[in-house]
Amino acid sequence: MLKFLIGIGVPYAGVIGLLPWIASLDWYVFGVPLLYAWIFSWFVLTSGCLLICWRVFDRDAGKPAVQIH
Repeated sequence: MLKFLIGIGVPYAGVIGLLPWIASLDWYVFGVPLLYAWIFSWFVLTSGCLLICWRVFDRDAGKPAVQIH
């Protein structure tokens, strides 16, 4: 359940949850409106969330279990 919260919940909250607030601001980041910079940054942040999920939860999923005889 935690991996779904990290992999799906955090990006969803960042994009959909905060988007109305970000859209109401008239700020610029390096000459780009904050709304566009926000959406673009979440492409990278979502990939980071998925990387964290893979490293923490699924990294050893494809490896066979070690059996000691």
